[in-house]
Amino acid sequence: MNYITVNDVMLAVFLTIALLFTYKTLVEKDLLKAVIYSAVESASYTVVFTSLFAPDLALAYVAIGVGVYSALFLLVISRTERFEGGDSNA
Repeated sequence: MNYITVNDVMLAVFLTIALLFTYKTLVEKDLLKAVIYSAVESASYTVVFTSLFAPDLALAYVAIGVGVYSALFLLVISRTERFEGGDSNA
């Protein structure tokens, strides 16, 4: 018999969270919020990689996906417009 394990449920939950935050990142007009959504997506994938027993991928993904990318995007946003399309009344 095939049983659904806690690991299977955890994978499904965190992959769903990552998918939802990926969508929110793509449709968000506020670029600061989009960076935060992207960091949450990266953290979700880190949990997935950890539960799949790939700690090397998890460490690299959290360092690059949450740390470096977020810091770089925040730096770029601070030097440009925060809102996509230049509309700051959103």
